[in-house]
Formats: sequence, structure tokens, C-alpha cells
Amino acid sequence: MSPAPTRVVVMGASLEDPPPGIGVIADAVDLAFADEVASLAAALRGSDVLFAWRPRGSMLSEAWEDAGDLRWIQSASAGVDTLLFPELVQSHVVVTNARGVFDDAIAEFVVGVILLFSKGLTGVLEAQRRGEWRHRETERVEHKRVLVAGTGPIGRAIARSCAALGMQVRGLARTARPRDDEFGRVFAAEDLAEAVGWADYVVNALPATADTRHVFDAAVFAAMSPGARFINVGRGSTVDEGALVGALEQGRIGGAALDVFEEEPLPTDSPLWSMPNVVVSPHMAGDFAGWRESAVELFVANLERYLTGKPLRNVVDKERGYVPS
Repeated sequence: MSPAPTRVVVMGASLEDPPPGIGVIADAVDLAFADEVASLAAALRGSDVLFAWRPRGSMLSEAWEDAGDLRWIQSASAGVDTLLFPELVQSHVVVTNARGVFDDAIAEFVVGVILLFSKGLTGVLEAQRRGEWRHRETERVEHKRVLVAGTGPIGRAIARSCAALGMQVRGLARTARPRDDEFGRVFAAEDLAEAVGWADYVVNALPATADTRHVFDAAVFAAMSPGARFINVGRGSTVDEGALVGALEQGRIGGAALDVFEEEPLPTDSPLWSMPNVVVSPHMAGDFAGWRESAVELFVANLERYLTGKPLRNVVDKERGYVPS
């Protein structure tokens, strides 16, 4: 008698609305879908693989007592802060993420908003809508200084893209490095306030962890150059949003482009919506056309490694909340 096939549960999807391309594994595994707690709990019994198509820690935690056979969770997201909860962190279950899927798209977003700021494109469009011919000079990006907080794959893709425009790039990580192939120099996290003073653009690509909560606070914004711009493509929890609003209102920094927020969707009464020097983007910097297919392809490739006993890729350090570099 042949052994029973590995059971794979897809969380946050249904048979009627499955992740694109997931059907390629249907003949190799026992595939189940669950889009609410009751169906997830039932599907998890006897299952050892979970594909978190929509990573919902609250949903999984409610069904956790039925996940006794679970061995591996693959997240369709690069960030796993919405998935991890204490029981999962303390368990033997391996968590992997979608590291590598969104890197270049996010880097393109960062370059796009840098060019938007430097070329004054919001002002150009506003003048166009008013039918106003208003000539102005613009900034060059060449030789401008960019500090990227977070030196993982996303941060490195940002560094490469900015360097290609002739910008000077530095990084910020847990520990300092005097030499780095893509960042030149990497500052230590504890030196954030010193590092931001060097930069014309501060790009936040940090994950959400206990150590990164509100690291961008009033003191850090006060240490930035008055004309510097702040770009957040990391996580909203890393920024003290009230301190950011205050810095913008008082002109202590030159502007901000924000793709993530402490509360999402951003409340309609947030002053960030109406600030002329702020770009509000609804957590879409990495969501390029085709990302869903790419996330599924990554899971399928990792599933093949799992089924053949090879080491999984993108294994998350659950205590730290990200894949160590």
C-alpha cells in the first residue's frame, strides 16, 4: 500500500477562488482550501503543510489546537508580522516567506517617488489641472545621498536602483559594517539618529519586530536634514506616526512618501491625506501585475524541496521575525 499523499492546506482561499497556478500540485498532494476558522480547523487535522495565501495570524491561532501535525508554513507575503503569534513562534513549525518576489517592484516604487519629489511632478500635475503654465527648475538626483534602513534583499534592490541613478547609498542594519558591496558603509541600528543626518532621502525597509517598533520617532525626525524626504516601504509599526506628522507640519523634513501605516486602511481623518508634501500609497509598492503567480511558483518550488527532503528556502527566524541575511 502506498503512503498517503502529503496534505496541503491553503489558508485564505477557496476552491472557487484559488491562488493562480496552485492546481499544478493537485496530483502530487492532497490539496484543501480554508477561508474561515471552522474550515481551517477541520482541514488542519492531519495536515503537515500550510500555504498562508492570506497570512492571518488571528485566523490560524483560533484553529491552532487542530494543527498538531503541522510542520511547515509558507507565507505568500515577505513580511510575516501579521502571521506570527506566540504559540506559533514557540512551536517546532518552520515558517518560510516570499522573500525575493517583491524586491525589484518595491525598489522601482522607491525610485519613482524619488523622481516625483526631485522633479516636482505633483506640482506639475496640479498646475496642469488649473491650466497654469508655470516654469520651474528641478533637482538632480545624481550625487544625492540615500540611507536605506534594512539591508535585506528589498533594501539591497533599493540600493542597486538608486546607485544606478548615480546616487550615494548607505545602509543601516543591526550591526555596523565599514564595507559593503552595495551600500558602501552600513550604520548600526543604534546609530540611526546619526545616520539620518547624512541623507537627502531616508528609505525605511525595516520589518515589523519588537526591536523596530517606533524606531523612527521624534528624535530621529529632528535629526534629519530639513529638506530630506522620508520614504516608508517597510512596516507602519516602525514609525511613530504622530511624530512624523509633527515633523511634516513644522517643516522639519521636506516630505514623505508612505506606502504603509500604523493603521490600515489609513483613517479618513488622518492629516497625512491632505498634506501637500506627502504621497499616500495604499500598501501597494510591491504588488506588481503577476505577483500572485510568482508567490505560488515560489511555494511550489519550496514544496518540491520539502517533499524530496531538501532544505527549505527563506526560513524565517521566528524570534526575530524575518529571514536572517
